[in-house]
Amino acid sequence: MNLSDFIQKLSEENELLTITEPVKTDLEITEITDRISKSPENRNKALLFTNNGTNYPVLINAFGSEKRICLALNCNKLDDHKDTIENIFKLATSPKRSLSDKLSFLPLLAELKNWLPKHTKRKAECQEVIEKDIDLTSLPILKCWKHDAGKFITFPMVITQHPETCSRNMGMYRMQVIDKATTGMHWHKNKTGANHYEAYKKLGKRMPVSVAIGGDPANIFSATAPLPENIDEALLTGFLRKKPVTLVKCITNDLEVPSDADFVLEGYVDPQEDKFLEGPFGDHTGFYSLPDYYPKFHITCITHRKNAIYPTTIVGIPPMEDAWMGKATERIFLAPIKMLFCPELIDYTMPFEGVSHNLVIAKIKKNYDGQVQKVINAFWGAGQMSSNKTLIIVDEQCDITDEKAVLKAIECNFNPSEDTIIIPGPLDVLDHSSPKIGFGSKLAIDATKKELTTNKKFIFLAVEENTHTNKIQQAIDFAKADNSKSVIILYDKQLDETDTYSIIWNVLNNYNPATDCIIENNCLIIDGSTKLEEEQRRDWPTPVTSDEETIKKIDEKWNSLQIGEFIPSPSLRYRKLFKNDSAWRYR
Repeated sequence: MNLSDFIQKLSEENELLTITEPVKTDLEITEITDRISKSPENRNKALLFTNNGTNYPVLINAFGSEKRICLALNCNKLDDHKDTIENIFKLATSPKRSLSDKLSFLPLLAELKNWLPKHTKRKAECQEVIEKDIDLTSLPILKCWKHDAGKFITFPMVITQHPETCSRNMGMYRMQVIDKATTGMHWHKNKTGANHYEAYKKLGKRMPVSVAIGGDPANIFSATAPLPENIDEALLTGFLRKKPVTLVKCITNDLEVPSDADFVLEGYVDPQEDKFLEGPFGDHTGFYSLPDYYPKFHITCITHRKNAIYPTTIVGIPPMEDAWMGKATERIFLAPIKMLFCPELIDYTMPFEGVSHNLVIAKIKKNYDGQVQKVINAFWGAGQMSSNKTLIIVDEQCDITDEKAVLKAIECNFNPSEDTIIIPGPLDVLDHSSPKIGFGSKLAIDATKKELTTNKKFIFLAVEENTHTNKIQQAIDFAKADNSKSVIILYDKQLDETDTYSIIWNVLNNYNPATDCIIENNCLIIDGSTKLEEEQRRDWPTPVTSDEETIKKIDEKWNSLQIGEFIPSPSLRYRKLFKNDSAWRYR
């Protein structure tokens, strides 16, 4: 399935809105998409902007619902792939006592072989047009948010190869446009692309890099998946599609790219070159990620299909398209976590307000003392899950998809003095509450049943802008008034007290457990409010929202877009959190 096939499928399933009215790639597509992606299911559609000032349509929000992510990944429900993986694990690891048992394994081996990528020497779809006069301004690359440092390619499949092992990686790392032929390459230190970069740097060699954009939507997803470093992402796509990815050699370097891509940017990164100050960028946490230094990517050739379509995405305050991609990751990788690390795990969920790494709720079959601690250690040592900041463990009877059921489990089973675990550890590099980039602390809550129940309350308490000490004292006084509370969460008073979703999102971003949690009167107090300037551990970013001018433009343009009844801007509910109009809260 290439991107054109996917768009046709979305249209047939009434999951696509085509907008022919002129819309700018700077800020306007973002504001329209933000309104649609946060709408109820019947209004939340993929969007195709055909009149954007370039020759290429823009596809966005294509993965932004459960139905569409399933269409993209060739399944009826996301658990289908999880069940298949679990069956493969069971078949592969079960004892083979007889010849018939061993023979029963052969069809699986044959099927696995068919998922391996294949190679073509023919001119591929992605090479129908070859452009060596590089001009990125010809592509409809978005400037997503007002305080972004520029235009960013947000759905790139960045393909690199280790210079010694030759292992291939296809990762998704945003790319800020620097000029017509150069971008930044935003790979974090813990990512495979960065590991390949360091290997080339040691050898003193230029690093060939190719970037595929578009093509099979399963490939786009696979580039985001938390696979072990030496497993080829093309193999995951082969598994999802049940057929191999076809790869073709690039024109100006020796890397191979998916043959059905819509665009391919070929080039190199020079590890000896000074890095580029990239950012700010309105990121998936819902806050700006602030500037830092990253390598430059120099483009030597652009190839593309004749009727190429430019897929892109925006990230910001959830839910957005990336939340559903994260949900697919959650479901597909449940089986490996259970089979390899944590057999007592029944299920887990990463609620959207936790932006994938800030909150995990896990349900286990508990049989002995210390088992919860074992599970916590397993989660915090398992690949990308090691970046998780908040982990809640509940019993098998709890419905982890029901917020009220989880809160009830905490209120009935959580004894703060005994069931709170706070340790130092790695965090996602976008966590702005930690004292160091990528390193802070983690909180685990044991809400499994004990011999004695607690039956205390879980309370959200709005606080005015004040010092951390004063806010904590306010919570202590509140806790000492009676013994009815087990958890008190402090949040910014600017938020609507009825909007629990936004409160949890903001709190999870703003607290560092080691410094913002205390236990008083057997009550866990969490200060999830915004910190004052003098209390900042690092630069504190602002929430990602559209500016008032863009909101007004889209308000006025809405009827001409012909995409249904008016939807107000989601940004309006979050602009109250602003201290000033910039990416930094105190600048």
